[in-house]
Amino acid sequence: MNLDVRLGETLTIIGGSGQGKSVCLKLMIGLLRPDAGRVLYYGNDVAEMNAAQLREVRMRVSMVFQGGALFDSMTIERNVGYALREHTKMGDEEIRARAIESLTLVGLSPDRHKGILELMPAALSGGMRKRVALARSIAMRPEVILYDEPTTGLDPSNCNRIAKMIRKLQHELGVTSIVVTHDMTTAWYVADRVAMLYDKQFPFVAETQDFRRIDEPVVRDFIEGRTAR
Repeated sequence: MNLDVRLGETLTIIGGSGQGKSVCLKLMIGLLRPDAGRVLYYGNDVAEMNAAQLREVRMRVSMVFQGGALFDSMTIERNVGYALREHTKMGDEEIRARAIESLTLVGLSPDRHKGILELMPAALSGGMRKRVALARSIAMRPEVILYDEPTTGLDPSNCNRIAKMIRKLQHELGVTSIVVTHDMTTAWYVADRVAMLYDKQFPFVAETQDFRRIDEPVVRDFIEGRTAR
């Protein structure tokens, strides 16, 4: 398969269950190694990087996992600031300020949500946990954010809220975003381009409006929710 991601864009990857969309994200960030081929980040092969180089990439490329992957034993403040404590020399006050700033960017300002910094993840709704995961992903001010099914399990209102957050973070932070989703409403809203993963290839990649007009049966069946022929 071959796929290029443009600097500053939001690329949405769609495709049926089991096609390997989430695997693609894990390959991009070096959590999995490809059996063949290469994943290039600014021309450098991720699979050939040493531990220090890979750590540098992961400081610049952030991933929002499908379930949020928050640490249940940590407060929201410590969750959001986790990478800063592990990978920077920032002091406690700087980390707290960055956590507050990041939470505010995703609509969870401590001024409006009193006590949120001290709460545990179990005390939050599903939609709020997703937003905390977003806040954690931007705390390091990454260049690229990978989203794995960011609206899974959310009601329509929270799906819409998360989609707006993805657009907002792209515009305000200038990040490049790659969004894996089966939710076509979210896909159309956030995407500059859409890529469909099918049969281990990306046979259809186009600007969002052009993708909507693709008349191939496999594309129409997927985006219109029909059973494949």
